[in-house]
Amino acid sequence: MSRHTARARSGFDRTSLYDEITTKIIGELEAGRVPWVQPWGTAAAKAPLAMPKNAATGRNYSGINVLILWGSVIEHGFPVQGWVTFRQTLGLGGNVRKGEHGTTVVYADRFIPDDEKKRARETGEEAQAIPFLKRFTVFNLAQCEGLPEDLAVTAPPPEPGLIEPKVEALIKATGIDFRIGGNRAFYVPAHDYVQVPPPQAYFEPINWHRTALHELGHASGAPHRLNRDLSGSFGSKKYAFEELVAEMNAAFCCASLGIAPTVRHADYIGSWLEVLREDNRAIVRAASQASKAADFLLGFLPSDDERPATPSDAEQEAA
Repeated sequence: MSRHTARARSGFDRTSLYDEITTKIIGELEAGRVPWVQPWGTAAAKAPLAMPKNAATGRNYSGINVLILWGSVIEHGFPVQGWVTFRQTLGLGGNVRKGEHGTTVVYADRFIPDDEKKRARETGEEAQAIPFLKRFTVFNLAQCEGLPEDLAVTAPPPEPGLIEPKVEALIKATGIDFRIGGNRAFYVPAHDYVQVPPPQAYFEPINWHRTALHELGHASGAPHRLNRDLSGSFGSKKYAFEELVAEMNAAFCCASLGIAPTVRHADYIGSWLEVLREDNRAIVRAASQASKAADFLLGFLPSDDERPATPSDAEQEAA
């Protein structure tokens, strides 16, 4: 196979994978289901609320893989949120049960081809990296046998009374200007502050914390923090994309803190669909940015909290 043919096929595979993921997410949204909000605590969800984790490394999955693995847990009725690759099951002394089918997750990164490095050297210009998406297969612990018993042990959820103080402590620790008052929740990029109505304004007090995490997600994108594009005006595609990031960020933060995620802005589903139909990479980019926002915010929690996955962790799992 020529280098040109291999490169063309690689590009097709990447496009096909983006299309595959985007088509599935669009289908869920069109059916009225939001992929980052699952029916935790109901008969449909046998697994406890948690971020999906690689049971062999102890690392949480991130980005689009969170949505893929949550969806698989619900679809197949898996009782746990732990996952392993085929090779990892063997390394742990177990195996995947015969007849079981794995779940495809992805690893995204960028690389600079040799031809591009050569061009950059000859012209003196900066080499341009090319994004790539690689698929690999993982299996839920419920699909395996012979693994150490302690892998399947799930930490008990935090007591309800401990959740709210932890979120409030997180808000203070971020150092973000957080104001309580008024009757609307919003973030003002120009003045870098968040405002959320008082908790008593919410029918369910826990919704105050969900809303706070959503707005803090917006604030994480400020130039001196994660530097996302917050310039979109209401109704624009940029605005819809940023709302998508903030929604998923809130869901990831909630799951990490033991709070069942909810849809804060269901009225944006139509605009999200428009963005996804126009750009097959939008959902992967949004999920990646949401994970970065959640990692940034949760990084203010005490250091003994679980550390999120890094690209190197994912790469090792894919190997």
